[in-house]
Amino acid sequence: MYHLFTASQSVKLAVPEQKVPIERYLRQPQRIVRGMGDPSRIQQLAADCYRLKMRPLKFFMLNIEPTVDMQIWADANGIINLQSVGCELRGIETINEHFQLELSGTLQAMGGGKSTYLQGGAELQLKIYLPPPFTMMPAAIVRSTGDKLLGNVLLRMKQKLMQQLLLDYEQWAQQQTQELLAA
Repeated sequence: MYHLFTASQSVKLAVPEQKVPIERYLRQPQRIVRGMGDPSRIQQLAADCYRLKMRPLKFFMLNIEPTVDMQIWADANGIINLQSVGCELRGIETINEHFQLELSGTLQAMGGGKSTYLQGGAELQLKIYLPPPFTMMPAAIVRSTGDKLLGNVLLRMKQKLMQQLLLDYEQWAQQQTQELLAA
């Protein structure tokens, strides 16, 4: 039986003022990827494509390790876009042919000057065929557990991104300022 699990998160994050505006920082989407997870679990596949190996997850009695290939880019309006382009479940490979994961999100700078903030959101959707004994469990329990699991994954990504992005932006802005002063 196929099950569809979904989760979404939104973010609105105040950005401390730096001498170099956050919009310039956001023109380098590869920096955003580094803020999404442990750098040792991220592999660059192409100029704008990355593989993120998520930490192992426990779903009832299964241990799974999702791997997501994602494309990240900045559009003409300075909006960072994220879209999954491939996925794999490690730990239960037999389900891979019956598994589809979609991750999408956006992030953009809003306001300006002393009241700049980042605003965006992400959606995660998982469609998966669950074999017995899951078919014998009440569908509402399976769904709520799956939705909660995806929600926790997105929440951890959001918390890591919010913390790491501001630190990286501050370091990058200081480095840019020092380079301008040295020139």
